Amino acid sequence: MSLKTRQQLVRSATPRSFAGLMALYESNFRRFVRLVPETDLPFEQARSRSPTDRDLHLRVLERCKYTTTVHLTYWFEDGAPQADPDLHIRLYRDAALAEAVHCQAQSRYTALPGLDLENERALHAQWPRNLLLNKWLAFLIQHGHGFATVGRPRQRG
Repeated sequence: MSLKTRQQLVRSATPRSFAGLMALYESNFRRFVRLVPETDLPFEQARSRSPTDRDLHLRVLERCKYTTTVHLTYWFEDGAPQADPDLHIRLYRDAALAEAVHCQAQSRYTALPGLDLENERALHAQWPRNLLLNKWLAFLIQHGHGFATVGRPRQRG
């Protein structure tokens, strides 16, 4: 399936439907891979720098046979360090899906306040945070972020 066809599928999927959510997860995974081409994540943490954006921080939270969960954020130092947006992303490597499993609802971004993620039903709660992930990944790619060539500690094997 071509990239253009996949983009049309995401746009045509019914919002807040299961099919729409799966199309969003597929799009999230493709964008994440543009940011981090090595989906086996051969590092525990890394930082991406961009001349037009803040430093982007990625940390591996959990590794399982078919999934990896990561924390992707900016760190703000206004007093106590604060992660924002505070996204935990689960990568389903075998299915090529990326799901935002946690998003701190209290955010400095105007697009986020008012998202009552804990009180919505599971399907409806997934839509806003995964749409946020999708749009943020596009923004990060546009600003030249990436973890393919950044300096990072490698695991020794």
